Amino acid sequence: MFCWLSRLFRGLSRPTGKTTQPFWGFLSRSLILTSQRSIPELSSFVARTNTCGELRSSHLGQEVTLCGWIQYRRQNIFLVLRDFHGLVQVVIPQDESAASVRRILCEAPVESVVQVSGTVISRPPGQENPKMPTGEIEIKVKTAKLLNSCKKLPFEIKDFVKKTETLRLQYRYLDLRGAQMQYNLRLRSQMVMKMREYLCNLHGFVDIETPTLFKRTPGGAKEFVVPSREPGKFYSLPQSPQQFKQLLMVGGLDRYFQIARCYRDEGSRPDRQPEFTQIDIEMSFVDQTGIQSLIEGLLQYSWPSDKDPLVVPFPSMTFAEALASYGTDKPDTRFGMKIVDISDMFRRTEIGYLQDALSKPQGTIKAMCVPEGAKYLKRKDIESIRKFAADHFNQEVLPVFLKANRNWNSLLAKFITEEQGLGLIRLLGIQEDVVLVTAGEHKKACSLLGKLRLECADLLEARGVVLRDPALFSFLWVVDFPLFFPKEEHPQELESAHHPFTAPHPSDIHLLYTEPQKVRSQHYDLVLNGNEVGGGSIRIHNAELQRYVLAAVLKEDVKLLSHLLQALDYGAPPHGGIALGLDRLMCLVTGAPSIRDVIAFPKSFRGHDLMSNAPDSIPPEDLKPYHIQVSWPTDSAKESSLSHSCHPES
Repeated sequence: MFCWLSRLFRGLSRPTGKTTQPFWGFLSRSLILTSQRSIPELSSFVARTNTCGELRSSHLGQEVTLCGWIQYRRQNIFLVLRDFHGLVQVVIPQDESAASVRRILCEAPVESVVQVSGTVISRPPGQENPKMPTGEIEIKVKTAKLLNSCKKLPFEIKDFVKKTETLRLQYRYLDLRGAQMQYNLRLRSQMVMKMREYLCNLHGFVDIETPTLFKRTPGGAKEFVVPSREPGKFYSLPQSPQQFKQLLMVGGLDRYFQIARCYRDEGSRPDRQPEFTQIDIEMSFVDQTGIQSLIEGLLQYSWPSDKDPLVVPFPSMTFAEALASYGTDKPDTRFGMKIVDISDMFRRTEIGYLQDALSKPQGTIKAMCVPEGAKYLKRKDIESIRKFAADHFNQEVLPVFLKANRNWNSLLAKFITEEQGLGLIRLLGIQEDVVLVTAGEHKKACSLLGKLRLECADLLEARGVVLRDPALFSFLWVVDFPLFFPKEEHPQELESAHHPFTAPHPSDIHLLYTEPQKVRSQHYDLVLNGNEVGGGSIRIHNAELQRYVLAAVLKEDVKLLSHLLQALDYGAPPHGGIALGLDRLMCLVTGAPSIRDVIAFPKSFRGHDLMSNAPDSIPPEDLKPYHIQVSWPTDSAKESSLSHSCHPES
């Protein structure tokens, strides 16, 4: 016992080296636990003196004890030991007096867990490894202990070994050992810690947990249903803590936040999971500018130190501007290719397709320039673009190769005048580029070109054109959303653009009772590189106004929200908030291809846990206390379901 404590004490008092390796060196470089930038003690309370990744020339001659996994072994002379902090080379003793140590280190399979003790020595001249942070030293082993042997692995724990996502999720505990997953999860932890520090210590927020067993609420995505032991009564898992955080403002808590678990009963996508995490924030007596300033400061304070610092304030753009220029409410502003209205240029055109579009309400002609398109786009690309427009938007896209004799099947190119061609060149500022033109209802035409803008960017980048700098983080506020959108299935009915508790723009309140579809909202989204990473609003704090929006405009059953309406009647302060999608934010910060790469135990593409095989069936006797019986589908329905499940989800 005394020997172990003395080793531990030496570990507590040892000098700590600093690493520079991108993944394994991240922790010692960046993990800051307090505002005083203290260095975390990584070997306290455990039976080691050091981590594998921290040893340097400054540790020469020290007696150390290390614990980790055998990553690699070479000629039974050297092995590389790995832990969460990095890698170190271990020299396997060859003399007969150390036969037992040699046997342990040579016979233990790769990925077995071992503990070694020995002396830090210099590598022989010429054998240093400059690519390895610990590459100047190695460990001359004196004692070794096999802590646990490893069976044959389903895949190698090496980042250059490509694994299918299914295999990675099935053996997630092995996948987590990889350097990239270690980096992603540790960076996530660091940023969350800094966010807590910023909100609680610097701005007086209170961290409050809210229930995950709640009731069904109107609107929004589908909710997971949880049975109770009361016949016919069910809980629902909340899509977000929206109502609870508003009630906390009524309760006088003033400043709330939570790292909140949220749930939606819908299929997974690369940027979405059935269970996900939000940084949930609410404040009393605040306006939109206050919320935006808070979030800008929060991200600036918690931003990783190995990336360029953020510049605040972030630029802002109205919803109408975003739609008109980029065809989406979450534009990627790292590159141009903006949409331009060319309706005036073709008012007197003889082309029937364009005349027909301009004669209709909201009819317009839009164009988008593809830089160097004449050089990089092929005939098959243009055909694919036109097919996409026809299949997904029922729209025609007309390509025009200005100053290039390649107008494949373009109706517009055959009838465009020289004056109109020169006008396009002046308006779009183009040379040898290609212009995509479409005509129709404003929103539909913009949305189509917005999709094609991203498709063309992918095509150009696949052929070597640099459009989007992966190291650039382009934040943008999108504001002045409509308060309501027409329902897709019933356009004569309205639904909330954000959620039913969003306050109308003060200038538009009078329209709420006459033309609600024209009302702007106090809703704001935070966009990063073309992805929505946050959304929030100033809330309705007047009970009568909230009741009118629910009952008269949205036609919702107000009884489902009677508790909230009652609370608003009891002196609710003006309040507003926002939620940042932590998973999506971390996915973009780390450059991961999917949010599943920044979540420790995510669900699969279809929402399944491939490791534990959840969701799973429950025996009928276990369902009896919940008064539930399973109604099994017919054989034909089963076959249809299985056939449908074989197709990849969008």
